[in-house]
Amino acid sequence: MTIRIAINGFGRIGRMVVRAANKNQNVEIVAINDLVPSENLAYLLKYDSTHGRFDGDVQAGQDCLVVDGKTIECLSERNPGDLPWNKMNIDYVIESTGLFTTSEKAEEHLKAGAKKVVISAPAKSAEIKTLVMGVNNETYDPGTDNIVSNASCTTNCLAPIVKVVLDNYGIEEGLMTTVHSVTSTQPTVDSPSKKDWRGGRGGPQNIIPASTGAAKAVALCIPEIAGKLTGMCFRV
Repeated sequence: MTIRIAINGFGRIGRMVVRAANKNQNVEIVAINDLVPSENLAYLLKYDSTHGRFDGDVQAGQDCLVVDGKTIECLSERNPGDLPWNKMNIDYVIESTGLFTTSEKAEEHLKAGAKKVVISAPAKSAEIKTLVMGVNNETYDPGTDNIVSNASCTTNCLAPIVKVVLDNYGIEEGLMTTVHSVTSTQPTVDSPSKKDWRGGRGGPQNIIPASTGAAKAVALCIPEIAGKLTGMCFRV
């Protein structure tokens, strides 16, 4: 049975989902919702500075992408509740805008007709279950967990290590450091920054200290280490 997926937000994660799904015959990408024109989306999917060219054919059509002959409809709705998920018979929505991370906001996808929502970021509502593969994915309940969080990139790196150490030796306390590559929120040259003066320094030339919630987020999937970990982040 083919799983029908829609992607809300075609940034880094959204494009990686398409790349992975294109190699899985059991997954079909039905629609992409993004405010960027389909021609630009096709270009971003085809050419990736980190992962290289897309392994397949990518074409832009009229409000759609054609990937290896399969048409993916492109939508441009700001409100998830207005998306035609019911009409499209969507099983899962990959919520990768980084904007709709609370229960109230993510539920708009369910109201629109989607069966499940996977948030590709830390959830901002305590009732949303955080799942990390290989750590606590067995706690997923398909009957009740209609919205889940895939946590953050750092949490996905840290949680498996914490689980191995905890299971074999135990943990009294810990400090983690994540060296994070420069992000799109950083300026390329020194610029003013209201929130964080150091954060306004040019990303390519500086190591910028930043906060990270990854240490606390690990406790969402491994409750035994709640309050035992702290962490820091450096953007390089």
